[in-house]
Amino acid sequence: MSVTSLTNLKTVLIQASRFMIILLMLFYTVEAFTVYARKPRSRESVFVRQNLAMFTMHFIAFMVLYLEQGGVQILFFYGAQVMYLLATLLLMRGFYPRLSHLLLNNMCMLITIGFIMITRLSFDSAVRQFVIVAAGTVIALLIPVIVRKVLGLTRLTWAYVFVGIGLLGLVLVAASVTNGAKINIDIHGFTFQPSELVKIIYVFAIAGLICEAEDLKKLILAAALAAAHVLLLVVSKDLGSALIFFIAFLVVLFAGTKNPFLVLGGILAGILAAVAAYFLFSHVKVRVEVWLDPFADYTGKGYQISQSLFSLAAGGWFGKGLGLGSPGSIPFVQQDFMFSAVTEELGAIFAICLIGVCLSCFMMFVNIAMKLDNRFYRLVAVGLGATYAAQVFLTIGGGMKLIPMTGVTLPLVSYGGSSALSTIAMFAIVQGLYMMRVDEVDRDEEERRSPAERYPDQGSEAWQ
Repeated sequence: MSVTSLTNLKTVLIQASRFMIILLMLFYTVEAFTVYARKPRSRESVFVRQNLAMFTMHFIAFMVLYLEQGGVQILFFYGAQVMYLLATLLLMRGFYPRLSHLLLNNMCMLITIGFIMITRLSFDSAVRQFVIVAAGTVIALLIPVIVRKVLGLTRLTWAYVFVGIGLLGLVLVAASVTNGAKINIDIHGFTFQPSELVKIIYVFAIAGLICEAEDLKKLILAAALAAAHVLLLVVSKDLGSALIFFIAFLVVLFAGTKNPFLVLGGILAGILAAVAAYFLFSHVKVRVEVWLDPFADYTGKGYQISQSLFSLAAGGWFGKGLGLGSPGSIPFVQQDFMFSAVTEELGAIFAICLIGVCLSCFMMFVNIAMKLDNRFYRLVAVGLGATYAAQVFLTIGGGMKLIPMTGVTLPLVSYGGSSALSTIAMFAIVQGLYMMRVDEVDRDEEERRSPAERYPDQGSEAWQ
């Protein structure tokens, strides 16, 4: 076969692959939203089909990357990812048979998309991300049993408060400046972002504070402590995390008090704080001005968001094809604008399905929260759901110019070790809460049964 024929065949395969990837992603997403409309006995087959769709999409994507980039390292890396995904699915289901299979599948799907896109953009970054995700998953295997068995977690409210504020204060003092913000701490070459860990600690803190707030005075104290977290982030110029923390507090406040006036007061206070920040902090003013008109300084401050908008428009419904776009023209595309890269190369249909998978995760978080009897854990689930949803919205909304860019990552899809670790931990905590609820249901059913039903071996005459 001639070189021209091989080139033409390669082009056909790459072009055909994008439609296959879209169909597989569409199938997976539809199954995610329809699975619980099915009878319980048929749901397991849905989860298996989702896994098959995910692995097939993963194979096709890496086949394309191999055709485009070459190099046997791509094949070895693909094999390592397959082993990781299989191990995650089998071990999590083996250790915790009663976990939420849909939530586990969604987490693995988002990780898979992240592996594909980061590998396409930077092989070295993808390897680093893979190592961190694999290590985080190993740690996450222990989290559900801790949530289910360690009852003292509900009594550590002030420990959560002091640790959270302490870590953010440490960032303010010791963190290095990255792109104008104090975010990362570097210890002997190992860089991590403490605010990602504090996101989880903070949710536990505000859940405990609101649970213990029996009067207005304690609610004001809870609001003041939440504001302290947010203020430290604003001073560190970590605006995205500050907004996520603020949104999480408002959602948990409403879930805990059912008082819309308190939430309205919080929103008004947030608006006033945002206006003050606009005039007090130059970096806030710059981001708002760029959001209003990025093309006014296209080659300067508006270049990043302008390129993002070009990528979104270039992808169309079906995308240019994996590896055929130019997402690399967007500065920090791996971290802040991964959604734009996905849309350009895999298309708007795939991007909408990606949003659908994220929405499915959020709906599971809320559904689990609504069914929990323990008020503290119910607020924790609500807070984690709000945190996750806020981060997804800020990333996608910023890249589409719906809101000013905040510099946060798309959970599990964007490059970022600290973000990946915190998100995997977040999913593991919610899995623990889900299994806690299953345990509660079993106990309730056991209590409703008569003694003769519970102890059939003793004979009915023992209960007469």
